Amino acid sequence: MNRAVFFDRDGTLMEEVGYCGDPAKVRVLEGATEAVRRLRDAGYRIVLVTNQSGIGRGYFSTADFEAVQQEFFRQLGESLDGIYYCPDAPDAMPSRRKPAADMLIEAARDLDLDLAQCVMVGDREGDVQAGRNAGCRSILVLTGNCKHDASADYIAANLADTVAWILEKNR
Repeated sequence: MNRAVFFDRDGTLMEEVGYCGDPAKVRVLEGATEAVRRLRDAGYRIVLVTNQSGIGRGYFSTADFEAVQQEFFRQLGESLDGIYYCPDAPDAMPSRRKPAADMLIEAARDLDLDLAQCVMVGDREGDVQAGRNAGCRSILVLTGNCKHDASADYIAANLADTVAWILEKNR
């Protein structure tokens, strides 16, 4: 089985702008391309798992989300092994929405991943909890609108710090 790093998108790999439905607002964070490249070179699959409740709330369409994704990938300059998103608003009680583990479990099934060998990286408590709920280690990265989460396995200052911790723990 394979190992992967699951990344949240907004506030983790790209600047948090709140319900981003406009490609002009996409700004990939400094160090994101290097982080993805280094982890891939170390043998990790790279998977995006993102809540996109702006779709369910009617703030933007699925087509807008796809346009944002295209710009995100253009700026990132790296491909990903999987993309999983939940378009539902929180009040819909969706089972796939983080902090639920369903997107990570679905990716594990699709990509033949060993969740115990995977890491979830995000800037919010729900990201950390999704990783823990899936049986992964979790990193809270201080790049977005984060709040301290004592349940994280590690709190990283930035993406370079995140990569260093992951690679150190898996020597």
